[in-house]
Amino acid sequence: MSHLIVSVDPESPAARAGIRAGDRLARLDGHAMIDFIDYQALSAQKRLTVQILRDGRPVDFAVRKDEYAPLGLNFETPMMSGTRLCCNKCLFCFVDQLPGCARETMRVKDDDWRMSLMMGNYVTLTNVSDAELGRIVARRCSPLYISVHATDPDLRVRLLGTPRARRLMGQLQTLSDGGIRFHCQCVLCPGLNDGAALERTIRELSQLPGAQSLALVPVGLTGHREGLTELRTYRPDEARAVVELAERWREKLLRERGTRFAFPSDEFYLQAGLPIPPDEAYEGYEQIDDGVGLLRLLDTEYRDAWEELPKEMRRATPGGRKLAIACGRSAADFIRQMLLDCPVAGADISVHALENTYFGPSVTVSGLITGGDLTAQMAGVDCEAVMITTCMLRDEAVFLDDMTLDEAVRRLGKPIRPVGRRGEDLLNMILELSGSEKRV
Repeated sequence: MSHLIVSVDPESPAARAGIRAGDRLARLDGHAMIDFIDYQALSAQKRLTVQILRDGRPVDFAVRKDEYAPLGLNFETPMMSGTRLCCNKCLFCFVDQLPGCARETMRVKDDDWRMSLMMGNYVTLTNVSDAELGRIVARRCSPLYISVHATDPDLRVRLLGTPRARRLMGQLQTLSDGGIRFHCQCVLCPGLNDGAALERTIRELSQLPGAQSLALVPVGLTGHREGLTELRTYRPDEARAVVELAERWREKLLRERGTRFAFPSDEFYLQAGLPIPPDEAYEGYEQIDDGVGLLRLLDTEYRDAWEELPKEMRRATPGGRKLAIACGRSAADFIRQMLLDCPVAGADISVHALENTYFGPSVTVSGLITGGDLTAQMAGVDCEAVMITTCMLRDEAVFLDDMTLDEAVRRLGKPIRPVGRRGEDLLNMILELSGSEKRV
């Protein structure tokens, strides 16, 4: 196996050694490479022999460099191999619930543990062989993010739709014994993997030293489930039961392990009508990308930054500039209360909960709002500018329905300002749009 080198960084160790674009990387210190994981591990040392194929003939280069310094080679794909696709048929697969007009790139079902390591993507490990599991341990690939859903083998097979799902606990034991750390998640479905099944999942995962945390997320259902397994969202009393179950375990594990370990997502607290836990309950926000503590961190950061403003700026004033925040329904009340508690002089801010007509009204998170829904529902709002979270946008400032940010601005006829998810980002944007020169 060899890998085409498309470019070599100028002045890099590889360039100084004489390696050039068009060569093919064959071996590092005699070892063949499967992908970028192998390349990174094998190229870390100070001295190594790089074998390339030039015009089909092997040529060896002796390279010296600082330990862990990049070798300087660039390849056709970032992973030096294709994406590893999902082999599951999950009952709750979000890709299966996409509307017919969704772009094809959204329909790709990846389940690549390497992207878990590099990007924090959740993977199921059903497409990972024993040999590949050994390579994860040998290459010290940690931490990983693993979709567990249930530790009961029969239940996990049912949820994931493949007999390969049965191997999970053995795989996690191997990773844990090998010193690999991993964060877990359970997408919970009412009456399926909550209740007694969730009790078992928390108990068995918490006994693995490698398991660092477990995010509990309610199943996300769109309005496009024709022909799919019948599922439903959580009722408030059911969401409350999940939170109460988790809280019992959190108290127990905090005493025994020094960590609360199980973390219900913000959606569970909102659906249950319960307050979001305080800042210290999230222990560093390891699962924030899974919606765990996202609102609490926003609130904590916003309030901390707001407290640093001069007193005359920390108050509501009549006649301020009319600004709007557009977000999903689940976050609207929380953000509205936060802004009422911490007003900014010169800013009259309204918070607008948008209904998701693209995916369906049961989808309430801000990150899945489309440009079409944003522009249609904010068209009649009296404001000078609209703030949105950057989570609504993908590469090159494009919404999920392929509308560009520029097109959305043209349709709305007023500025749309994307805001980073940190609390100080929001406060700074409010200060900027309200005309204040003060920044935090």
